Amino acid sequence: MPDDPVDILHRGVASLLSGDMAGYVDLYADDAVLELPFAPPGAPDRLDGRAAIQEYLRDYPSRLDVREISDTVTHRTEDPGTIIVEFTAHGVVVPTGRPYQARYVSVLTTRNGRIQHHRDYWNPLAFHPGTAEGAER
Repeated sequence: MPDDPVDILHRGVASLLSGDMAGYVDLYADDAVLELPFAPPGAPDRLDGRAAIQEYLRDYPSRLDVREISDTVTHRTEDPGTIIVEFTAHGVVVPTGRPYQARYVSVLTTRNGRIQHHRDYWNPLAFHPGTAEGAER
């Protein structure tokens, strides 16, 4: 399995776009950590372990259909296993049929060909209709 975090990122994007959540989750190490610093109230802001990440993402395709990732900018860091990625996700909020577009910043650290730590800065208001931002953008 390649160790380059950019390769792992590309495999993750391909899995998300094809709706292959099992393939996406398989990119995480058994003891991986997923942090969601901007999680809305009542939602977890940290998930420890692949099993917790898998459970969190289990219904993802029934909530959000990501159809395109654009405007990707990847920043390498001094740690060859860590990258910072900026991107825009486009798709549909499945329960409402409303368009979805949100800008993300993610910090990925990989070890031994798997994601060890993922910190995902996203705006939860872009997903939840009826909020100040809504999914209307």
